[in-house]
Amino acid sequence: FEHAESTYGLYRTHLLSRLPIPDSQVITINPQLPVEEAAEDYAKKLRQAFQGDAIPVFDLLILGVGPDGHTCSLFPDHPLLQEREKIVAPISDSPKPPPERVTLTLPVLNAARTVIFVATGEGKAAVLKVMAEGPIPRKVMACGPRDGIWPQTLLC
Repeated sequence: FEHAESTYGLYRTHLLSRLPIPDSQVITINPQLPVEEAAEDYAKKLRQAFQGDAIPVFDLLILGVGPDGHTCSLFPDHPLLQEREKIVAPISDSPKPPPERVTLTLPVLNAARTVIFVATGEGKAAVLKVMAEGPIPRKVMACGPRDGIWPQTLLC
């Protein structure tokens, strides 16, 4: 969580530290576990938090987007984009370091009520333009709108 590119580390520093949210209400992966076990453990934690839902339905997901179009650890043209059964998946061959990661899957992202993409920097301008204009080819962007439409989604 102390690594400069840790998603949770960034959220903790720049968002959670400014909100009155107790640590007990933040669900994190266990970075001490091997990637496959960490994914299973995180999925178990989410199932406990979202009891009764086959797929967790988040009210809000705040996601980053990489210049290559990846979000979470879902990369364009990666086989993990085809995952439909798991809510959390390990990735051991990430095109961007670190090679081993844990990610939510597309069914979870698509089930969210609202998704906000936060992206800064000139290097992301091209992919944000594709997101805004749609439809999004999977070769350009790892995740995209359901049926070519961005319902309740805000692009930042």
